Amino acid sequence: MLRRAAFLAASTILVACETVPADGPAPGVAPHGGPLFSDYRGAPEIIRGSGSGGDQATGTVFEDLNRNGTQDPGEPGIPYVKVSNGLDVVLTGQDGSYALPKRDDMAVFVIQPRGYQVPHNEHWVPQFAYQHKPNGSVKAMRFGGMAPTGPLPAAINFPLVKASASERFTCAVLGDTQTYSNTEIGYLRDSTIDDILDRPRAEHPDCTIIVGDVVGDDLGLFDRVSEIVGTLQAPQWWAPGNHDMDLDADSDDAATDTWRANYGPNYYAFEIGNTLFIVLDNIVYPCTEEDAARAGREFCTQDQRKRYNGRITDEQMTFVRNLLEASRGDELVVFAHHIPLVSFMRQDAPEHQTDNAGELHALVDGRKALDLAGHTHTAENLSPGDSFASWREVTGVGALPFRHLVVGSAAGAWYGGDFDHHGVPMALQPMGAPRGWVKLDISGTDYVESYFGSNVGRERTMWTSVNTPIFRSWYNQIMNWRAQDPRRRDPVPPLSINDLPDVQTLTPRDLSRGSYLTANVWFGSSESSVELTLDGRTIPMVRTQDSSGEAPKVGAEWADPFATQRQLSVARFAMESRSGLERNQGVEAANGIRTGPAAPQPQYAVADRNVHLWRARLPEDLPLGVHRAVVTTTDRHGRTSEDTIVIEIREQLPPARFRSDVFDAFENGPPVR
Repeated sequence: MLRRAAFLAASTILVACETVPADGPAPGVAPHGGPLFSDYRGAPEIIRGSGSGGDQATGTVFEDLNRNGTQDPGEPGIPYVKVSNGLDVVLTGQDGSYALPKRDDMAVFVIQPRGYQVPHNEHWVPQFAYQHKPNGSVKAMRFGGMAPTGPLPAAINFPLVKASASERFTCAVLGDTQTYSNTEIGYLRDSTIDDILDRPRAEHPDCTIIVGDVVGDDLGLFDRVSEIVGTLQAPQWWAPGNHDMDLDADSDDAATDTWRANYGPNYYAFEIGNTLFIVLDNIVYPCTEEDAARAGREFCTQDQRKRYNGRITDEQMTFVRNLLEASRGDELVVFAHHIPLVSFMRQDAPEHQTDNAGELHALVDGRKALDLAGHTHTAENLSPGDSFASWREVTGVGALPFRHLVVGSAAGAWYGGDFDHHGVPMALQPMGAPRGWVKLDISGTDYVESYFGSNVGRERTMWTSVNTPIFRSWYNQIMNWRAQDPRRRDPVPPLSINDLPDVQTLTPRDLSRGSYLTANVWFGSSESSVELTLDGRTIPMVRTQDSSGEAPKVGAEWADPFATQRQLSVARFAMESRSGLERNQGVEAANGIRTGPAAPQPQYAVADRNVHLWRARLPEDLPLGVHRAVVTTTDRHGRTSEDTIVIEIREQLPPARFRSDVFDAFENGPPVR
């Protein structure tokens, strides 16, 4: 089935003429000369009639010279292109033809080859597959499922047009856009999409990758999300997440029926330049006895509710193995899926990591690889060699063999928190990074990863703050209240943000009891360095986690003061109106769950642990007065960024509020002399 030798002998990479943007490339990666892909609209050519219903899926991959989606006379077939039925992978012959075994329920798809592009619809969603499910979904589904497709067509032809063969390109990688409502689609539009579009045209991405939870359970929102993301005018490649499933499905092979009907295959691959992207569906829903047989996954059969588990099915593993055998072997392999293979944030939770991560690692042993995931709503830049305490027990993975990026969330902490100046909830993520996106600059098999907070400034890479004894007391009192039974605790938290003194004003006693300047470097890794310059003295800052197999450090001492001040006292819960609709009172969030109107209180996500937090203890002998502190971070690519913070040391904390006692001591001010 695999004609790899012929493929290797015939493959050629063409390098297009390139121009350099005025502001230059990302360090270590050369720029490309504008968009790689044109506005080519169309779909596979489906031919029915004589020959339909056969035992093989057959057709031709051809160059669509007149861009009409039909193979007209004179339009040549394209040889050595990979085509799959989701299990087998074959290479087209000299005339562009292919044949694949028929499967009862399958997607037949072309793997976009380097130097070409598949067509897309009006929203730039690639059209590269035919769904074959003769009888459709086994039952009526809330969001439609899949209609019967009938017999296999006589031919499934895949049109392609030539595109730039440059190995230099940029992808915007978005995690968890997770829009539960049309209001939240507006938040996505006005934050992450706005942030990307607001950049110079030369910086716009050549492709967009969304690593799951495109929507939040309401699959009827797929089309509007794709239309909004389509304003980037770049092909948008999606991986399904647990909130993109048909939740009324009774088996995993039916759970992506609506996804497949709206988007396309739930797993597939495509090439750009010298990069092979492999998109996987590692959500098993509902999970099964096979999952429950592993320790910690008993919920799959014991819970009355349907549950999911993180696992790559045997079918997909076979597809990946066959795909890699049909590939050249010297390309960069980039996996994209929803649930992380491993995660710092959810390292002890089996369903939030991937059971057979090690098996996927083994398939690319010796190759250059990168992994992209979402799900945890955290930004995690996990380096080769990193390890944490629960990984081996939960997934069997020890030290990482290559880089794993958990790319954060465009929704941040589920669009929670108070509104920012764009009218979008701040939604600081569970480790305190802003909602945002990853820019992946690729050149050949090298890449540079960058994290951008949506609409917080292009140069900003971190928050800085001060962790003081008073902050820790404030934090602990609120978190202790939060841990109580909501039905029995006081409805008003013991403290709010108004009760926290300015953490950047300290006393000598604060210094003696331990005060730390902190830097939350959003995409910092174990290869980053961070240092503090204070009054001309350089003080190394220490990462709170060292990624050497330890458990997470949790609590006030390890929290990010900048983020938690905004997460622990959200005023938006208190919003109410006299004549507004009932559902507009307080906050309505995921799945229509309502909170409030109520006193300001903590949001769901709190940055109580961190894999990208650095700190330095402030010297106990720091003299009274004002001090300028500069934090400099250097990432693994040698890029530096700075943040400056001013701190004050006072004999005692000055009064926080207007000094009414002083003002009111005289009726109209002091007497005139």
